[in-house]
Amino acid sequence: MEKNYPPGVKPDDQIILFDAVCKLCNRWSRFIIRFDTAHRFKLCSVQSPQGQAILQWFDYPLDHFETMLLIRGDQAISKGDAFLTIVQQLPFPWPLFGITRVFPRRIRDWCYDRVALNRYKLFGKYDVCVLPTVDHEQRFL
Repeated sequence: MEKNYPPGVKPDDQIILFDAVCKLCNRWSRFIIRFDTAHRFKLCSVQSPQGQAILQWFDYPLDHFETMLLIRGDQAISKGDAFLTIVQQLPFPWPLFGITRVFPRRIRDWCYDRVALNRYKLFGKYDVCVLPTVDHEQRFL
């Protein structure tokens, strides 16, 4: 039986969906670009047509964004699990954050939600989506 994948997503893709107007999310994207030296991840803003199509495929809201998503083929991983799955694939010392898996998912997600739901107040918001620079274009969908 052939698997069905979100629009534009290949079986081996790992795509990080992020809120492009969120300053914290943009810092996270720059962090990924800097430390993902193996180029395991692609980035995609939830506001882009591609991001909207992926959100719709997974039945996530298209107009408000409460979590970063890691898309792996036909799976969507969210909240703290997405963060930990990502950092565990980065070079040392970032995989050390994996130690937080000792805490129950409910607690990790509660902590994640506190930051995510207050990210605009804590870190600010851009009026428009920030576009990738020319040297980073290949990292984005």
